[in-house]
Amino acid sequence: MPVTTLDPTTALIVVDLQAGTLRNPMAHPVDVVVANAAALATAFRAKALPVVLATIDGTSGGRSDYATGGDVVWPSDLATLAPELNQQTTDLTVTRRTWSVFAGTGLDTTLAELGVTQVVIVGLATSFGVESSARAAFDLGFSVTLPVDAMTDPRAEAHENSVARIFPIISTTGTTADVLALLD
Repeated sequence: MPVTTLDPTTALIVVDLQAGTLRNPMAHPVDVVVANAAALATAFRAKALPVVLATIDGTSGGRSDYATGGDVVWPSDLATLAPELNQQTTDLTVTRRTWSVFAGTGLDTTLAELGVTQVVIVGLATSFGVESSARAAFDLGFSVTLPVDAMTDPRAEAHENSVARIFPIISTTGTTADVLALLD
């Protein structure tokens, strides 16, 4: 379902637009993703709506074929946010070690206390942090909106799978321009 409305108290959640993820190869140009996320953050702040900047500073300890284990040396600037996001003191920040911004962070409680009923989620990677956060938000009862031009994935087919098969079930989708128009 295309995005046609935003609740009066909608929050923007920006996932992993940080030094440690932005230098990885992605299916779509990261400068476009960052620019779209930054435009959304500016517009949300102008309307005094919550902006959440979420970073990851490692991985959880669970075993998987993907997990790199506890012996990884993460770069010192791993969680440094993209400067284009223009982090403000009013922004909420979440640092996590799981794919979802909601897992173990208390973000759901914070957003509920602020009266948030809808979230707009953007960032990296579409099939990891964005999809996991969107699924969790949906399960927690938030309406979810996903501007698909403000996210990308290391693999084009994974991005397309999320956009075509998962997102229509748990969210409304559209573009950055669609969301910006609704904020006007």
